[in-house]
Amino acid sequence: MNAVLPEIMLNLIRQKAAQPAAEAVHALAKQIRATYGDAVQGILFYGSCLRSGDDRGGMVDLYVIVDRYRSAYRSRFWAVLNKILPPNVFYLETCAEGRVVRAKYAVLSLADLRAGTSGAWFHSYLWGRFAQPAAILYARDADMAAQLHQALGQAVVTFLSRVVPCAPERFSTRQLWMKGLSLSYRAELRAERPEKVAGLFQSSADYYDQITAASLPLLPYRVERIETDDACFEPHISSWRRLSCRIGWRIRSLQGKFLSVVRLLKGAFTFSGGLDYILWKIERHTGVTVVVPPRLRRHPILALCILSWRLYRKGAFR
Repeated sequence: MNAVLPEIMLNLIRQKAAQPAAEAVHALAKQIRATYGDAVQGILFYGSCLRSGDDRGGMVDLYVIVDRYRSAYRSRFWAVLNKILPPNVFYLETCAEGRVVRAKYAVLSLADLRAGTSGAWFHSYLWGRFAQPAAILYARDADMAAQLHQALGQAVVTFLSRVVPCAPERFSTRQLWMKGLSLSYRAELRAERPEKVAGLFQSSADYYDQITAASLPLLPYRVERIETDDACFEPHISSWRRLSCRIGWRIRSLQGKFLSVVRLLKGAFTFSGGLDYILWKIERHTGVTVVVPPRLRRHPILALCILSWRLYRKGAFR
């Protein structure tokens, strides 16, 4: 069941979601709307290009929220694929401001966005992402914008409810989010070094401070605000809840590794140049590189299976 978000929290979400984006990013959104037409209910912008405020040399990360998968695709195959294991991820590039701007965008139904950010959704794939700041590039109308704000706020509540029991007995906002972001990354094939996770928090430290304070009263246990040199909060949580939290994250890690490999295999069909992008992304985040033999490039599914194992052996993910 979703929480009823207080107005102070919704205002924080609205302000963050209204942050401006470059015209080049809006050009991508315009092309997506032209492709999917009236099926598009909203477009969310998140990730490193949003944090840096610069899309040059990067890959813009977008989520395209649609009313139904069947109305978004001409092919029933793509709709079924998106429904079985959301989202479908595609590559897009367009010319804007005299240059080429590139994006990967994920297609997700409004129903799956609501479910994936709710407390009923076990894995962190969606609520772990959308607990972090996101901007709304497009919303069909004011009601849809309100639904997107609600989903983004609910993602924060779900994230914190799953992370606080794994945090120290006393913690600061920074310690809490560092722990939670590390846990959610380990639940996928997205190994991130501590300094990268610290950078994620530092990029919006004031926002995390404010949204945490507004969200903690909504959690299913009491969290007391204190003031010491190195801590701000003290949760009152049973040992059993702490244990079940640790077990839950262990299961998410195992489940997420499997689902990530399946999504990579699916991406071989939907993502042009996906093999090179995946290897580039892992190298950028971990420093681990692998060479793709020309023979494997002709068989992307086989290549992803073999390279996933090689990357695992090299420590690219745990």
